[in-house]
Amino acid sequence: MDCRPFFFKQFGLFHHRSTMKIGTDAILLARWVDVFGNDEVLDVGTGCGLIPLMLAQKGIKSADAVEIDKDSFEEAAQNFNNSAWNSHLFAINDDIKHYSDNCNKKYDLIVSNPPFFFGDNIPANAKKGLARHTNTLSYNDLLLSVKKLLKLNGRFALVLPARESQTFLKDAENQGFFLKKEMKIVPIAGKEPNRINMQLVVNHVDKVETDTFVLRDQDHTFTREYKDFLKDYYLD
Repeated sequence: MDCRPFFFKQFGLFHHRSTMKIGTDAILLARWVDVFGNDEVLDVGTGCGLIPLMLAQKGIKSADAVEIDKDSFEEAAQNFNNSAWNSHLFAINDDIKHYSDNCNKKYDLIVSNPPFFFGDNIPANAKKGLARHTNTLSYNDLLLSVKKLLKLNGRFALVLPARESQTFLKDAENQGFFLKKEMKIVPIAGKEPNRINMQLVVNHVDKVETDTFVLRDQDHTFTREYKDFLKDYYLD
């Protein structure tokens, strides 16, 4: 196994022990989400800590990163400590339900690349299943935890498969959340979107901001849009 760190322009990170490796979903979410300089952020299920590191590069005040898996938590803590923002990023080995019941802090932004496998579609790898299966963390559990931890004017951002996003939005509406903006991610030009980035708030929204983002052209090369979107992060 190649255990060298993965390098971005302003940081590198290990992801070999984490339940989920560095992937396009988390990268696009972190690049897309709105952040402000005074934001105190919470990342739910941080894995190797990629999203807090990307948000730190964008200029947030601080980020707490909750991770239930011990190996992932330790790797995230290592990656934070090795970064230029080590005094602003904090890994926490806990279950988000337990954390939300015992934390008095409120956050400006909560972000997550959450579980999205349903029913019997459980990954063979048990640790990957822990990170990616809704039997461990249901959408309602996630929403209830977020509601306890989010400031009144805060934002909640996440990425889900297009099909599951509809189920999630119904649960979110029942919990008093409103969709403020979304980015529909198309894997190959001409195909239907297969991922949705969503940003929700607890205040009523009159109009949802909607964008469509195409990852690859029909020849499977990355689009110019994709390259421009991530030019501040990718080395190549």
